[in-house]
Amino acid sequence: MSIDAWHTIVPSVLGDLTLARDQAGLRGLYFPHHWYKPQPSEFGRRADDGFDAATGQLEEYLAGARREFELPLAPAGDELQLAVWDLIAAVPYGDTVTYGDLAARLGGQTTPQQVGAAVGRNPLSILIPCHRVIGRNGKLTGYAGGLARKRHLLELERDQVNRSLGMSQQEPLIPVLY
Repeated sequence: MSIDAWHTIVPSVLGDLTLARDQAGLRGLYFPHHWYKPQPSEFGRRADDGFDAATGQLEEYLAGARREFELPLAPAGDELQLAVWDLIAAVPYGDTVTYGDLAARLGGQTTPQQVGAAVGRNPLSILIPCHRVIGRNGKLTGYAGGLARKRHLLELERDQVNRSLGMSQQEPLIPVLY
């Protein structure tokens, strides 16, 4: 991160989330024990100011009251990672997509395993909704924040979609592959 970088820690139902930003926007959202979490020294100074919009929107999302984020994002990654993260960002709330589907959308020159590696390096979990990426046949596969958090986020979205469709919590929503 640049010298002008800041971070804060936000308590949530998923554990304490570390948010990191610079002047361009949010650069990271990390869970405790996140797979590829940078060293704390890379987050910049601790500052609670400047995170109100992100904190508020995350709280709304986790309460089921928000489906999309309206925040400036500034993830750092290589060309493939940025392309994969753009595709993930386009997956609608409550839908899922497979690694293979994403690889095919990249023109067939990228393997599902390469897509998986890029997904795993997503620095903005939840905000770039990599929890919506699943294995073939609907199998839940790795998640930088752990499979329990991935399941929680998918169930949260499924329950909200079910409510909007007038379905009960008990009725399963067939996963929609975007």
